[in-house]
Amino acid sequence: MNAIAGKHIVLGLTGGIACYKAAEFCRALVKAGASVQVVMTQAAEQFITPVTMQALSNRPVYSSQWDVRADNNMAHINLSREADAIVVAPCSADFIARLAHGAADDLLALMCLARPVERVPLLLAPAMNREMWAHPATQRNLVQVQQDGAVVLGVGSGDQACGETGDGRMLEPQELLEEAGAFFQPKLLAGQQMLVTAGPTFEAIDPVRGITNHSSGKMGFAIARAAREAGAEVTLVAGPVSLPTPRGVRRIDVVSAQNMYDAVIPLARDASIFVAAAAVADWRPDRAAQEKIKKDGSGATPTLGFAENPDILATVAQSERARSGALYCVGFAAESHDLLVHATAKRARKGVPLLVGNIGPATFGQDDNALLLVDAHGHSELARASKRVLAQQLVAEIAARRSSTRSEE
Repeated sequence: MNAIAGKHIVLGLTGGIACYKAAEFCRALVKAGASVQVVMTQAAEQFITPVTMQALSNRPVYSSQWDVRADNNMAHINLSREADAIVVAPCSADFIARLAHGAADDLLALMCLARPVERVPLLLAPAMNREMWAHPATQRNLVQVQQDGAVVLGVGSGDQACGETGDGRMLEPQELLEEAGAFFQPKLLAGQQMLVTAGPTFEAIDPVRGITNHSSGKMGFAIARAAREAGAEVTLVAGPVSLPTPRGVRRIDVVSAQNMYDAVIPLARDASIFVAAAAVADWRPDRAAQEKIKKDGSGATPTLGFAENPDILATVAQSERARSGALYCVGFAAESHDLLVHATAKRARKGVPLLVGNIGPATFGQDDNALLLVDAHGHSELARASKRVLAQQLVAEIAARRSSTRSEE
């Protein structure tokens, strides 16, 4: 389900030190299965050579509107008509200004102006000094180009080549690849607000010890990313994991099951889809010691009492919004044996329309898995694949099932 594979991307480079990132982005697009045609401005050639971009794209680079290689001497027409998208990365403040005013004094600007707007999208990856980015003229021009149909991918923040620090950096190559992939994904969840939990919880015994589990959070994070790419506004409530936050996803970090419960319950009031992918501890020590429990040399072992944690999924699934159909709930079950039996029982016990099961512990922390989907009509399987692909498949299943449920109301 690689949305980039088979796409023909025209990659435009304008003048800026971020051209070095464009080289890696070009390489990443090709590795993802896209064909890439590079078009450079004269300013871009001051930072990186056409020879480099040709080697990475495996295609001759265009830089002049007077290029005689085009039979009709209309490279700006030919190149734009062949594209599935035009991506300008880096896109300088000057180029944004020229786009805003319809200026067309070089091949790349001509091509952007001549493209069929309804068929060939224009994606811009700005790159400039922080003061240039914040200048009212730049912000005005950004509003204008977006009103004219361009998609602005946003900027990064951090150290800049000029020695200053702030907003305006071009996104990193992998971030650009994710943004391009997200753009081409079907927007199955457009307008939806999804709430996802992911990772383990940690239940403290004392200030340095606790009870947890093997959950890596990878499946939940992949679901959050896939949902965002499908057009949803996503909030991710994550237990203690070290995974990077998917782009465009709001993240709330928690530690214990009670922390997760306290975060989820108010958020669920505004969500339209809730996916409980976190491995929440069923019990916690009834008392956490205020200081580290020490051995005293006698051989005696401490005795732990346990209290039951709040049931996040059941609480949300039994809410008025869930019962009315305004909130679609999806549960997860990780089992060590008899997956179908336990997943079926858990779905009925929690009162959710869809329960997703997987067998552990072999899959914990791994990058691939296989999933069992259990609903009121029976069960089906999502065959072993990467968690990234499984997340995309599961999001498509959720979108279809929720749509079907609402149409029956």
